[in-house]
Amino acid sequence: MEFWHNKKLFGEVLRFGIVGTAAVVINYVIYWLLLPFMNENPAYAIGYIISFCANYFLSARFTFKSHTTKKNGVGFAAAHVFNFFLQLGLLNFFIWLGVPKIWAPLPMYCIAVPSNFIIVRTVFSRL
Repeated sequence: MEFWHNKKLFGEVLRFGIVGTAAVVINYVIYWLLLPFMNENPAYAIGYIISFCANYFLSARFTFKSHTTKKNGVGFAAAHVFNFFLQLGLLNFFIWLGVPKIWAPLPMYCIAVPSNFIIVRTVFSRL
């Protein structure tokens, strides 16, 4: 119940959802476009790197109403290294389960995005 009464946290979650959706769309579209030309892992990695850049600036300015600094940039990058490997592992897991390569990122995002919010919020609120 505390969540609904904490306007700052609620606003951050809402803005994170908007920025996260944009980052996921960028990542997925690039993955989808590259998949016919390469293996799913490099296609996903290229999409992730491009969406990461947009995500950092949007997260700092829009989501957490902060400035980009070396300190939060390093923290954001560190959080995303963990997130990247979590997502890549989940992507391969869902493909292994038989989910088609084109759809495998979708259930992966459902698991990885909420965990990423917790990590990134910690970076921007403590650095």
